Amino acid sequence: MAKYVEDEYEEERPRKKSSSGGKKSSGKKKSGKKGSGKKGSGKKAQARKQRRRIIIFIVEIIILVVAVFVLYSVLTATKGGKMEIEEDDIIINETVKEAQETTMKGYRNIALFGVDSTSGALTKNTRSDTIMIASVNLDTGECKLVSVYRDTYLNLSNDSYNKCNAAYAKGGPEQAINMLNMNLDMNITDFVTVGFAGLTDTIDALGGVYIDVDDAEISHLNNYQLCIAEDLKRTYTPVTTTGYQLLDGLQATGYCRIRYTAGDDFKRAERQREVLTAVADQAKKAPVTTLTETANNVFSETYTSLDLSEIVELLGNINNYYISDTAGFPQESNRATGTIGSKGSCVIPVSLEDNVKWLHQFLFDDYNYEPSATVKECSDKIYSDTNGYLK
Repeated sequence: MAKYVEDEYEEERPRKKSSSGGKKSSGKKKSGKKGSGKKGSGKKAQARKQRRRIIIFIVEIIILVVAVFVLYSVLTATKGGKMEIEEDDIIINETVKEAQETTMKGYRNIALFGVDSTSGALTKNTRSDTIMIASVNLDTGECKLVSVYRDTYLNLSNDSYNKCNAAYAKGGPEQAINMLNMNLDMNITDFVTVGFAGLTDTIDALGGVYIDVDDAEISHLNNYQLCIAEDLKRTYTPVTTTGYQLLDGLQATGYCRIRYTAGDDFKRAERQREVLTAVADQAKKAPVTTLTETANNVFSETYTSLDLSEIVELLGNINNYYISDTAGFPQESNRATGTIGSKGSCVIPVSLEDNVKWLHQFLFDDYNYEPSATVKECSDKIYSDTNGYLK
């Protein structure tokens, strides 16, 4: 189980209190219901059941998340793998421990990363140009997606402040998870990192996706898919009309990459969530054999804390989960942009504290959430660092 830490930290890594008591059960929550057998056996059965429910949701994420991370100008095959996370090294703010038993109870939160790499590097030394949190309600199957904008000025989890996508480059998924947990009062312990290879084939295997293309997007979409087609040495079909239509893999990939319209990178992140949701709709229509084949193909191009064998085993229950809503962090009404000295152009949470309140309301329907002391410290530091640069 991840070790809970007090709201203070050192230069390289936050100080952590030593664990008390025995090892916990990898962050899974108990249902609170009594078992029909012995107490110990009942708890184990509940834990197994909880694990199965989580993995069913992960099936959808593994299959669909490829559609989000369209971040590379050169397409290469990537070598994936499974990472065993040392949960004692995962930072979770002390206040969140209480929230896990109250407002966050029954939710599973997973980090999704897309790394900006043309060499197949998925582990670290490359910035995560797409950062998402997938939060699933294990009782209802409802899933919400939140994009954390890659240039958001945050604590990288070591008392160093910069664009948040630098956390992955410095310390891989572990530090990126710690960055999310520390700044946003989250309790993430699992992740999926996806490379670019296989995106087009994944969408094509599902029969394409339905997207509404407007006048400002069509030329950029075609320019992007032309570049992708040249890299893949494939032919492509230009999109010739606007409106709601079925896009193939190359077309959908080009759509995800558009950033030179009104909204810039904020709109690109919205397009990525739109495509992810559209692929989710298509995946629910696909036969289990297609999903199994797709999961096997995508898994080799991912880096994750999850097991493929568990994912493939439970593919049949994918329809139990659905994406109900998506959003971006920081929220539009509480963010600014500016050049912060040598850090360059950043997205600034005007009040990190208020943004975290909004996030917990959006994900967990908690309208009275009080951010931790760590979040308040980070919020004050961000204001101090950035206020002089904002007009």
